[in-house]
Amino acid sequence: MWLVIGMALLRDRPIAEVVRQLDLAMPDGDGRRTVASSSVSQARARLGPEPMEWLYERTATLWADASADRSRWRGLALYGLDGTTVRVPDSEANRAYFGGQEAGVDREGKDLGASGYPLVRLVTVMALRSHLVSATCFGPYATDERQYAKALYGSIPANSLVLMDRAYLDAAVFHELSAGNRHWLTPAKSTTAWRVIEELGKGDQLVEMELSSQARRKHPHLPTRFDVRAIRYQRKGYPPRILLTSLVDAKQFPADELRTLYHERWEVELGFGEIKTDMLQRLEAIRSKSPDAVAQELWGLLLAYNLIRLAMERIADETGVASTRISFVAALRLIINEWSWATITTSPGAIPRHLTDLRDKIRIFVLPERRPERVFPRAVKLKMSGYARKRPSASSSRSRVK
Repeated sequence: MWLVIGMALLRDRPIAEVVRQLDLAMPDGDGRRTVASSSVSQARARLGPEPMEWLYERTATLWADASADRSRWRGLALYGLDGTTVRVPDSEANRAYFGGQEAGVDREGKDLGASGYPLVRLVTVMALRSHLVSATCFGPYATDERQYAKALYGSIPANSLVLMDRAYLDAAVFHELSAGNRHWLTPAKSTTAWRVIEELGKGDQLVEMELSSQARRKHPHLPTRFDVRAIRYQRKGYPPRILLTSLVDAKQFPADELRTLYHERWEVELGFGEIKTDMLQRLEAIRSKSPDAVAQELWGLLLAYNLIRLAMERIADETGVASTRISFVAALRLIINEWSWATITTSPGAIPRHLTDLRDKIRIFVLPERRPERVFPRAVKLKMSGYARKRPSASSSRSRVK
């Protein structure tokens, strides 16, 4: 299990070197600790993904819920729910199980095949103000991320507010979240319709939404109508949009605060960036070449991410700043260095002192306050390659699935 977590942190090192670096191998009779890559693969296969999933689920819920509980907004713990994708090695097993994104057809009608690498679709619930991940579900790319999200709604505790993308705008989701004083906030779709019941303030309305006939057939247990709040929102330089929420009490939950709070939904995207850009170093794919090994590696990656974020939160508490003001990159580098040194030079009894020293070192990497007024339009600064993209052919993809 240490090895799997170490794989998430020591991304630039071969697997056998990770074993040596963390001093995980028992010595041979002559005292040597030579490790063959094949023996590491066998050890990972014996472990399987289940122990990593078990450990992740229990620690994630404990740490993230405690974190969200400490930084409530008007009595509600704040969570974000969103999905992303992770590239995995293009092995036959991964391609057959996870699949990938289809490129469609060109102007001549020729099939362009699938994405260069198989893709895992991954959905998480995250404590927004600490980035600790509380629950995760992942699997084949072809499955809609809203299906994975269904497995996560039950993990969201009572007295909470979930910020979601408009892709999750669904009456069945809202009905499920309504139990236990759980609330939601999401942008409306351009096709979303409602009837205004009452004007609550400038750009703030209480509205009634009606369940479509298709939704009634699919979910006959749902009420035919339900009240929500529609808040007009516009940021300078961007088109106006409408925020929908189950928080219908305008006095208890002011519209201006909800407009500001909506921006915290992007903390999930920043968390994904920390995992995929900073931890995975934007590599083409993770290491594992079979579905079970992929699952094991992903659980280890999420565990390592939460361990870093937990250390950052404790440092932020000691320093008196928000967790998001501690540099993730600096914390990641220092933790990797300390872990590498500790396996070589530190006795178990000295670990608490080294952890204290580690927090003292990270403490100096406090970032300045964010400046939300800054706007940077997206732009491609460097064209990565002049070569045409090489995709798996449709025929080879079909033969692999068979």
